[in-house]
This record gives sequence, C-alpha cells and structure tokens, in this order.
Amino acid sequence: MKKFFFLIMIAAIFVAFYEQNTANPNIIITCLALVVFIFGMIKLSAKIPPKDTKDESN
Repeated sequence: MKKFFFLIMIAAIFVAFYEQNTANPNIIITCLALVVFIFGMIKLSAKIPPKDTKDESN
C-alpha cells in the first residue's frame, strides 16, 4: 500500500509540474494534483509514530 501511495504522489507532482510548463496552465488540474499529493503525504505520515512518547509507568 505504501508503494501505491508513492506512485500516486509522484504522478501527481509530475502532472502539476507538467501543467505549469504548458502555454496555458490550468489551475484546476494543478490544484487537484497538489491535493492528491497532500492527501498522500497525510496517509503516509499517519503511520509514523510520535517522537516524544512518554511512559508514565516510572
């Protein structure tokens, strides 16, 4: 599943950059690509545990 999100995120960023290099960039396509990228980053970062876990057992 993690590799699937990476592929979708890379494709979304590629589409966003490609769209900006065209003669008349479409802002809707660029925004949708960025939303897909941000959604993928949220999904991937949700699996990372927090750095400062405090054990109250001491």
